[in-house]
Amino acid sequence: MNAENHRMEVSVFQEAKGGNHCNGDCFFYKETEHQFISVLADGLGSGMDAKESSNAVIEVIENHYTESIDQLIKRCNDKLIHKRGAVLGVLKLDFKNHTYSLTSIGNVGITLIPLNGQKKRTIPTPGYLPSYGYPYKIKREKLEQGNVFLMYSDGVDERKLFTKMTNFNDVTGITDTYARLHKETQTDDTTLMAMRYKAV
Repeated sequence: MNAENHRMEVSVFQEAKGGNHCNGDCFFYKETEHQFISVLADGLGSGMDAKESSNAVIEVIENHYTESIDQLIKRCNDKLIHKRGAVLGVLKLDFKNHTYSLTSIGNVGITLIPLNGQKKRTIPTPGYLPSYGYPYKIKREKLEQGNVFLMYSDGVDERKLFTKMTNFNDVTGITDTYARLHKETQTDDTTLMAMRYKAV
């Protein structure tokens, strides 16, 4: 799945765990005049129960995407109180202030690749939603043209992702290449989101 927005280029590869007819991962992204948001939720376990939890997270984000990351996580936490639970990553870009904010709770990976190619992987907060007061960290830094953000569930083999690719400036190339590599092993639900800030 590929999309080119005004400031952002987005490409997504998603595949269910072998033997399952549905993927327990759900994702959402949206660009407006002033911001861009992307969210990846991975429901605990697999199959329909996992899908129910991750889909509940995405419904919350779709309805409240203009709110802060803190507010969104609180809403998602409340929504999951009586469900199996989910881990998630959230990325927000502020076009007006040229900053980005992100957080990862559980085993959703988020990696920034600037133009100089020096990867910066976010260290996730342990745990999952719903949680009960466990502190999480939000990273806030300057947004620069050409920044590439990768967000991925634990079905992605990071070693393959980062050792067998040489060009991280082409988001469609990232997901297409990984889709070919992924055919060798498929042990979990997999979602890889590649997003590039191209400015205007």
